[in-house]
Amino acid sequence: MEDNLIAPCGMNCSLCVAYQMKKGDLKKQGFNRKYCPGCIPRGENCTHMGDRCELLKNGRVRFCYECGEFPCKRLKGLDKRYRTKYHMSMIKNLQALQKNGMVAFLESEKKQWACPKCGEPICCHNGLCLHCDLEILRENRRYRWNEEDA
Repeated sequence: MEDNLIAPCGMNCSLCVAYQMKKGDLKKQGFNRKYCPGCIPRGENCTHMGDRCELLKNGRVRFCYECGEFPCKRLKGLDKRYRTKYHMSMIKNLQALQKNGMVAFLESEKKQWACPKCGEPICCHNGLCLHCDLEILRENRRYRWNEEDA
């Protein structure tokens, strides 16, 4: 995991299905999904928050926790959706980054999101390792986290 894949809003882009699809070039395997290199590598300050936040839009902060309104109403809403659907919290990510720094945060993320079979990151959007679990995704393209994983 790389520090430039941590978006200002706390999203770990290396866990995103669009990033993982790009990294594995899964269109070649019949998956017609949008690719994304991550917010920072593609020159976006944050695709989730940058359209409404002047500080992010203009690149005046690297992370939302640097703002006096952290966590803002929009981030709270986004965080609730991600906690409920995708088993991750952007606010917790930002708090861990602020408290422990980038190196410790990336180590923690690597351990937390590692596939038990191969060690590659699992996808936060569906709970699958796109190296080991492609057949599950092929059978159900809208697959999202098993109930027992909730």
